[in-house]
Amino acid sequence: MYPPDCRADLHCHSTASDGYFKPAQLVAHAAAANIELLALTDHDTTAGLDEAAAAAQAHGLNFLSGVEISVSWEGKTLHLLGLDIDPGCPELRAGLGLIQQTRVRRAIAIAQQLEKLGVQAPLPRAEALAAGGQVTRTHFARLLVEDGLVTDMKQAFKRFLAAGKPAFVSTQWASLEEAIDWIHAAGGLAVLAHPLRYKFTNAWRQRMLHAFKSAGGDALEVSGGSSQQAHELETCARDALRHELLASAGSDFHSPDQRWLRYGRLAPLSSRLTPVWTQFSPSSGLT
Repeated sequence: MYPPDCRADLHCHSTASDGYFKPAQLVAHAAAANIELLALTDHDTTAGLDEAAAAAQAHGLNFLSGVEISVSWEGKTLHLLGLDIDPGCPELRAGLGLIQQTRVRRAIAIAQQLEKLGVQAPLPRAEALAAGGQVTRTHFARLLVEDGLVTDMKQAFKRFLAAGKPAFVSTQWASLEEAIDWIHAAGGLAVLAHPLRYKFTNAWRQRMLHAFKSAGGDALEVSGGSSQQAHELETCARDALRHELLASAGSDFHSPDQRWLRYGRLAPLSSRLTPVWTQFSPSSGLT
């Protein structure tokens, strides 16, 4: 088992979805930052896991196969991490295949909306940026920056791609129960990612956590890129304890442009919590 004080980052993205670095590059940066345990959790795909695992072995870095699954709950999109999964699991592969089809349809619809706003050839340009990976809203955001319509990625989402904005496309993802079942079928643990980012009131957040736990959820991302202030960490810690969930830590790293997100800078978990990584055993011979 990994020790409670293990330097873990269990939420990162590569070019297999909407990250900046290729899987091997991502691993190299994590190793340079003295991360001891890394999980690659690309959006709705396991395509980068083989490359990342091979790079982790070369760097002597402990590695968990992961995925971040898009979920629809009460009209809101939630994100669930599957950690220590078997990417070859038939149930998981079938479920992710359905979501990837949904992503293709959404990309086409977003491109159509952007064309109406005067953006030239948004779909082929976004596909070129994706470089063989799946097309995401992040790739369209980069186009808006390239075209000078916004100054940065955050503004691209705020003005064009977020809910209620001109290029937003409402999407029905997997249900909470389906996603957790796929993760468990693949031998993994289900983690609710960045719980404070959904902007729920406390009452709604508790309702979400109750639904997650009732559906078989295992852990809550307590220390993350969007929960690093002391009061945020305490809120998440209390939620994990209240709902009897394990605690996870992950930067949600996508790009070096996100200067507020860095490997190795996650706040430590409270000693009151049980880290999710204590449930995993090194399988590569690494310690």
